[in-house]
Amino acid sequence: MSEDVKVCVVDDDEGVRNAISRLLKAAGYRACTYASAQALLSEPRPADAVPTVVLTDLRMPGIDGIALAEQLACEAVPPAVVFLSAHGDVAATVRAMKDGAVDFLEKPVREDDLFEALGRAVARSREQIVHLQGLRELREKVAKLTPRERQVFALVVSGLINKEAAWELGISEKTIKVHRARVVEKMGARSLPDLVRMAGRLAIPLNAGIPPRAQARAAG
Repeated sequence: MSEDVKVCVVDDDEGVRNAISRLLKAAGYRACTYASAQALLSEPRPADAVPTVVLTDLRMPGIDGIALAEQLACEAVPPAVVFLSAHGDVAATVRAMKDGAVDFLEKPVREDDLFEALGRAVARSREQIVHLQGLRELREKVAKLTPRERQVFALVVSGLINKEAAWELGISEKTIKVHRARVVEKMGARSLPDLVRMAGRLAIPLNAGIPPRAQARAAG
């Protein structure tokens, strides 16, 4: 559905902005135009994440397209970026793609090429939103774990069995089983491999408060 997608057209050429905007609106997209990167960056971001694509000129006064993409990449929900350029700059193209651009189109842009690139960018934006929403939910679940449950979480996903984790923490194996069951329940994990995948997605330290000997064993 194109109507739930926001497309930001950033170009210092008013004729280009208006032409692309008309095409996008005719196809059902929500199109907004900006005469500069500064204008886009100064606009307040909506609280709710929506699929967003930024179609930006590569060469512009002030903040150019690549610098704009670098700043957008630091946002909580980075938009997908498609570069437009009339210069055919190969070096800039390579750098742009390395910086995460979805596509690089030369002006004048063919309508078919534009919408194909836009389709890929929208898919990228949707994937990013789903990923970040899932990550936020996992972090909220981790925040609800008690300090002891976090310790057990870290030891379990590091590969220690219940008996080993109990010895590391100086508690009974029965207590470890209770904490482990609570961790699985609170995290909404279906299995141990699922719990391990969650820990990998979080990419945050889970070993806070674990005795040093346990940290060394888990790392080894």
